[in-house]
Amino acid sequence: MTAEHRVSGQAAAASFDPREFRHALGCFATGVAVVTARDAQGGPVGLTINSFASVSLDPPLVLWSLSLYSPSLAAFQHCSHYAINILSADQTEYSQHFSRPGETAAGKFAGIAFDEGAGGAPLLRDCCAWFECRNETRHPGGDHLIFVGLVEAFRRAQRQRPPLLFHGGRYRHLATDPSPEEQRS
Repeated sequence: MTAEHRVSGQAAAASFDPREFRHALGCFATGVAVVTARDAQGGPVGLTINSFASVSLDPPLVLWSLSLYSPSLAAFQHCSHYAINILSADQTEYSQHFSRPGETAAGKFAGIAFDEGAGGAPLLRDCCAWFECRNETRHPGGDHLIFVGLVEAFRRAQRQRPPLLFHGGRYRHLATDPSPEEQRS
């Protein structure tokens, strides 16, 4: 038997068991990315997200969301640009590193090699893909702020790299497709 929770109206949403709601959301596999920018003092900021999604091809728009309680919220609200760095399967350490709470921005970037994108947003090396976005619009979304970025530049890794995935509270990896030789046997 499956657990089922129904809500009619906003007031009833408080009756959700937050842990069960989180587990249900965990049934949806997502990619993992690090969003980066420059703060008001010009220092690099970055954090791990799994809320990245495409919105539109024309104009090219993407979205992601950030908790209203994030210490990085002001930096992302006021930056001119940010970069979405799509992590590859071998970059679990980046995901963990940029999701640590309480570490200073300078500490998060200590020893991390990166290039500079639009508005100085850090582009982490060896990712699957990069999206350099103008900080276009923001929308309230409950306890998060939804960022919609206009993609000004993007690129994919020269060599195809499998993405890092998150599902059911754990990092996951795509199964590799068999080679043409393996398919024939």
